[in-house]
Amino acid sequence: MMQNSNSDFEKPQTDNIEFEIQLTPLALEMLTNIKDKRHQKALISRIDKLKIEPEKQGKPLTGQLINYRSLRAVGQRYRIVYQVENDKVVVLVVGIGLRKEGNKEDIYNLLQKLL
Repeated sequence: MMQNSNSDFEKPQTDNIEFEIQLTPLALEMLTNIKDKRHQKALISRIDKLKIEPEKQGKPLTGQLINYRSLRAVGQRYRIVYQVENDKVVVLVVGIGLRKEGNKEDIYNLLQKLL
């Protein structure tokens, strides 16, 4: 008698796909402008984790940034804003910065003006 189980052949395996990480010149500039090297290192490490299942990380944004996702990092203070390009197997990081709600230097406010 054959057992009914959730075997691997029933659904395509997407867990093993590794996405390429690309940073826009703006995101790279934002990252290098972060003075605290520990924060930089933590952000780089968090960005690197986007290689695997980037759609399951972060949250989808709304409004003018509707095609992007946001991921919290470094004690929830920083946001990494990225776009998943499934057809190219690429994660495009477009911005990195502090969340300062109500402030013109807030990462989301800056990106709405720059993207």
